[in-house]
Amino acid sequence: MNGERDLRIVRRTTAAQGVVLLDLERPDGDGLPMWTPGAHVDVLLPDGLGERQYSLCGDPAERVRWRIGVLREAAGRGGSAWLHDRSEGDVLRVRGPRNHFAFQPRPGREYLFVAGGIGITPISAMVQAADRAGVAWRLVYAGRSRGTMALLDELVGRHGDRVQVFAGDEGRRADVQALLDAAPDAVVYCCGPSRLIEAVQQAGAGRGSGHLHLERFEARQLEAPVWTEPFEVELLLSGTTVTVPPDRSILEVVEEQGVLALASCRVGTCGTCETPIVDGVIDHRDSVLSPEEQDDDFAMMICVSRAACPRIVLEL
Repeated sequence: MNGERDLRIVRRTTAAQGVVLLDLERPDGDGLPMWTPGAHVDVLLPDGLGERQYSLCGDPAERVRWRIGVLREAAGRGGSAWLHDRSEGDVLRVRGPRNHFAFQPRPGREYLFVAGGIGITPISAMVQAADRAGVAWRLVYAGRSRGTMALLDELVGRHGDRVQVFAGDEGRRADVQALLDAAPDAVVYCCGPSRLIEAVQQAGAGRGSGHLHLERFEARQLEAPVWTEPFEVELLLSGTTVTVPPDRSILEVVEEQGVLALASCRVGTCGTCETPIVDGVIDHRDSVLSPEEQDDDFAMMICVSRAACPRIVLEL
């Protein structure tokens, strides 16, 4: 579900240095849409700050309350600082939930969760689901220091040595290759900074299809596009065709034509602008879809992905 709603902050908790947990409920006390581990919501910010995406990190079984964790970004654009200044009783405009990092534990499977910094937020809900399902799992949690690692005490207190902690200021750094080699049959879920994501992707490159799942908070670096010339995009539902030049995105061009296209991050990390593909070859440049999903050419993120041919058709 992607509907917008007003939610009140009913609890604000300092979870770690620079991290707050915000518990959100509807002002009328009614229930909230169901969500699954890995889901995120968009928080719509005021004063031209745009939108930000935050993973849900509470209990998926909780039907009246959502929880998000917010890291204050010192070098950010002001959104996280604004949220850190909110108090209990304040109301936020929220859209979602949406899930491009879905986790569903399967009997007989083994799972390795790898989290770095604020990447623990979606992973914590996955750990809870895996534990409830009774499947084999282990969590690797890395951070600058224990004081900056949100939810650490709760996770260690509940799960003990199933949680491996690598705090940089203690001289403990995770050997990602060794950790993945020690669990060759495990399905890996990883969320965190780009350096950690890249290390896990490299270490897990030989795993079978569906055995490596990554969520990026930062857009991956893009290479030159496959198709460097202008291309046409037929908008099937709008009944029009637009030409996209090399220096503009599909999203920018269709917005200019007055076509309604939901969008948020505009750098290929949130999945808001996902658009079904009707025909054509796509140069997928997002950080959301898995390699298997990109190969399927079912949908594309029109904020960054492009045509790899002279003409494509989209359900837009």
